[in-house]
Amino acid sequence: MRARDLIIDLPVLDLNASVGDAVRLLAERDLPGLIVVGDDGSPYTVLPGTEVLRLAVPHHFQVDPNLVRVVDEAGSDDFPHRMSGRPLRACLSARPGNLPICGPDATTLQLAVLMTRTRSPLVAVVEGGRLLGALTLNTLLEGTLAA
Repeated sequence: MRARDLIIDLPVLDLNASVGDAVRLLAERDLPGLIVVGDDGSPYTVLPGTEVLRLAVPHHFQVDPNLVRVVDEAGSDDFPHRMSGRPLRACLSARPGNLPICGPDATTLQLAVLMTRTRSPLVAVVEGGRLLGALTLNTLLEGTLAA
């Protein structure tokens, strides 16, 4: 079985989408992560859900986790809304390397190694710089169990 056999259609976001858009999409669609495309339509980055969450948590709390102790419950529940307007373009560094991206001919074992090496439950399948779709950890496992 190859990546092309496991491709599913997942929504993608562009760099102009907001952190709030990313959080909402993850929650509403129960996704393991998101693919963000650059201005040329090719994958800019692949964000596991935990990375999207990192973008929603204010930086000063990440630098000093002890600061969260002074935030009451109402303030704590509000954190995704405070960061929601920031565009992904402003939150992401330059196009990262070592992304979970493969071609359509990648085997299931190659996909498993790619996912474990990049610690990503989501892989973008690309051919000739064009995003064909994605596959998730679940689609990989279901596909290998069914084979």
